[in-house]
Amino acid sequence: MIGVVLVVNAGSSSIRFKLYRVADGAPAALLSGAMSGIGSRPALDVKDGAGRVVEQCSFSTKEVPDAAAAQHVLADRLQHLVGEATITAVGHRVVHGGPTYAEPVLINDAVLRQLEGFIPLAPLHQLRNLDPIRVLRQRRPDLPQVACFDTAFHRGQPEASDRFALPRALYDEGVRRYGFHGLSYEYVSGRLRAIAPEVATGRVVIAHLGSGASLCALHDGHPRETTMSFTALDGVPMGTRSGSLDPGAVLHLIEHKGMSPSEVGHMLYHESGLLGLSGLSGDVRALLASNRPEAGLALDVFCRRVAQAVAALAVTLGGLDALVFTAGIGENAPPIRERIVAALGWTGLRLDAEANRAGAERIDAPESRAEIRIVPTDEELTIVRHTVRLLARTAPVATA
Repeated sequence: MIGVVLVVNAGSSSIRFKLYRVADGAPAALLSGAMSGIGSRPALDVKDGAGRVVEQCSFSTKEVPDAAAAQHVLADRLQHLVGEATITAVGHRVVHGGPTYAEPVLINDAVLRQLEGFIPLAPLHQLRNLDPIRVLRQRRPDLPQVACFDTAFHRGQPEASDRFALPRALYDEGVRRYGFHGLSYEYVSGRLRAIAPEVATGRVVIAHLGSGASLCALHDGHPRETTMSFTALDGVPMGTRSGSLDPGAVLHLIEHKGMSPSEVGHMLYHESGLLGLSGLSGDVRALLASNRPEAGLALDVFCRRVAQAVAALAVTLGGLDALVFTAGIGENAPPIRERIVAALGWTGLRLDAEANRAGAERIDAPESRAEIRIVPTDEELTIVRHTVRLLARTAPVATA
């Protein structure tokens, strides 16, 4: 099977993409980049498969006023860059598959309507994930598009990890612990099986730490529990999201502070987390560079909550054989990894300071009771693999 597959990961103000040539089922990266600053300072950056800059250009807000316009511009530029080759399929990251989808699905009208129905479950992400799908369906209705879900990976977790302590009828209606970042966990767990198979079969906690952050407990590569749940607000504090919160605090804000549900939602998604704690920034890099006590407090809270989550997930697993860091903060912030492991010192986890500073693949000290690793994630590669496999089961991707 030969073709060119586009992977799209659309966010609130950017559209990340990666273009792969697929030969005999094996994807090779051709181009990658992002349309960023949508709605403020739109810019397109494109690199080739070796990481060399291919194109950099900026646009006015009149040219790119919204995500739909950005997708049109991006589609035009990509077609120009691939020349005579034809994009033969598209794989999309879709955050929420609800209770319906436990695996990738070929998108049609009915599927799209169902995915639109999940927008209230992930208001920050789902709408933006679906915008590129609609644009591409208008431009090329014949183009196969595949939705790959962040929630799907967690569908195999035990029922006790899947439920809230709420009336059963609500669970039957879909109020349950879905979990997110599943495409990342799927990639990292698969990569771990390749580089450390003896560890991958054991009890592993993966910490996906980025502007959105969560952790997942796995045994033999299978999910057992995760910190995010019904929405991507739950769990540890994030860049601008609150993380776990006493539901009574939400009731207080509505009943006694006079805030509307939409105002509370905006605050919890956009004004909380590291930004809310520090009053400075939701970016860990900025907080690490600051000597303000508020910055230090925000990082202390973040690292403490992550360490607490590791400990809680180890309870689910009955122990811990490996702690794995991934995503932007997990892969690139040695001081954060150091603080988290230090808080877990009572468990016998020990960090090799030099290996941690160097960002080595394995960063545990010889005396550590469990391995500590850094495994870079690749959600796009997971998506293209799912897209190719699904289309191979239905109709082959056309020759480019």
